[in-house]
Amino acid sequence: MELLALPAFADNYIWLLHDGQHALAVDPGDAQVVEQALSARGLALELMLLTHHHRDHTGGVDALRARWPQSRVEGPHLPELAHGPVAPLTGGERLSWRGLRLDVMATPGHTLDHLSYVAWPERQAPLLFCGDTLFSAGCGRLFEGTPAQLQASLDDLAALPDSTRVCCAHEYTLANLRFAVAADPGNAEVRQYQQHCVSLRADGRPTLPSLLETELRINPFLRTQAPGVRDTLQARGLAATDRLTAFAALRQWKNEFR
Repeated sequence: MELLALPAFADNYIWLLHDGQHALAVDPGDAQVVEQALSARGLALELMLLTHHHRDHTGGVDALRARWPQSRVEGPHLPELAHGPVAPLTGGERLSWRGLRLDVMATPGHTLDHLSYVAWPERQAPLLFCGDTLFSAGCGRLFEGTPAQLQASLDDLAALPDSTRVCCAHEYTLANLRFAVAADPGNAEVRQYQQHCVSLRADGRPTLPSLLETELRINPFLRTQAPGVRDTLQARGLAATDRLTAFAALRQWKNEFR
């Protein structure tokens, strides 16, 4: 199976997974972007996976469903879509597409309905389609959920195999790494990864997917127990008495970081 990151809007990625003939799309916010990729490769769209209700993730669904009426749409309850999921997912389900196992995880925080999908291709590393829950070197804003919910969701994602390829929905990596440098200034791996990602973007290449093992070393939101992160929070006068207060303080600081 081949994985493609299709740029959309200012900084979104629509993920397209295909076997040379058939394709699934994750968070197809822009139907035209998906159609161009399908047409260029002679692919038929069979499945759309949706992580949450924000329009930049769902905006192309109805047009794509009209073009590909046999395609399945899977995701949370999305009544605003004319062709939304028939049986909404809530997490814990197991889907299948062309022999590919897809595990559904409830990952609330960014939104309450947020789902993530783990694909397990044969003889390949797992793929995590995590929408706006986990970003490279960062995590999603709390629009609906609580810090406790988002932290629990990130903990669940962090427990996946280290080889998991992390397919986030936005190219936020460089901005997130600037914050990671500030939050974990003694972490040399953050600066090394920042240089690597600057080079990728200078060449017009995506920084995604990243590897989960990398995120566990450089993402401050997965490292709230790290002494460097705790020391930085305390030096700024931010509460860091336990994992949850440290996470909440870190997320609030990131909201204000420039």
